[in-house]
Amino acid sequence: MADKETEKKQTSGKKGTIIIAISMLLIIVLLGVIAFLLLREEKTEEPKRNVVVNQSNAEEIAGEMISQEYVAPGYYSASMTTTWHFETGDAASYDAYVANVAENTNDVYFDIFLAEQEDEPIYQSPVIPRGSELDEIILDKSLDAGTHDCILIYHLVDGEQKTVSTLRVALTIIVEN
Repeated sequence: MADKETEKKQTSGKKGTIIIAISMLLIIVLLGVIAFLLLREEKTEEPKRNVVVNQSNAEEIAGEMISQEYVAPGYYSASMTTTWHFETGDAASYDAYVANVAENTNDVYFDIFLAEQEDEPIYQSPVIPRGSELDEIILDKSLDAGTHDCILIYHLVDGEQKTVSTLRVALTIIVEN
């Protein structure tokens, strides 16, 4: 009888040791996962590239830009209409307007692409000096009647007209006839 009691004590002792070992292992794994998650969150995010600015995110993007540190030459304040109307696909727009305000630091030019076809521009502007504007724009490629979602890509250029940075803006072109 004493052997059975001793055997039960040894078995329960082994079970207790196994439970403690498993518990310790689980705690170590849990601490490892927590440490991994904390270290992963501390990594710095990569800067955003070529964010398309449209009416729904303009305030958010402006807030992000305000919170960023001042960047010397190369910044750009876009002054333009974001919906352009054309009576026909080959006529001048009666409300297209793009200005390079005098406070900007660089001259600019821009290219316009259909949103789904960014390999072929439908318009390529001349360089717009600071303090100048462009209106009565005629597209280089005639479009069919309808509403066309487009991307306008500004190129900020240096004195040698080399691109120093770009800015992407959503644009809607409406061809009426």
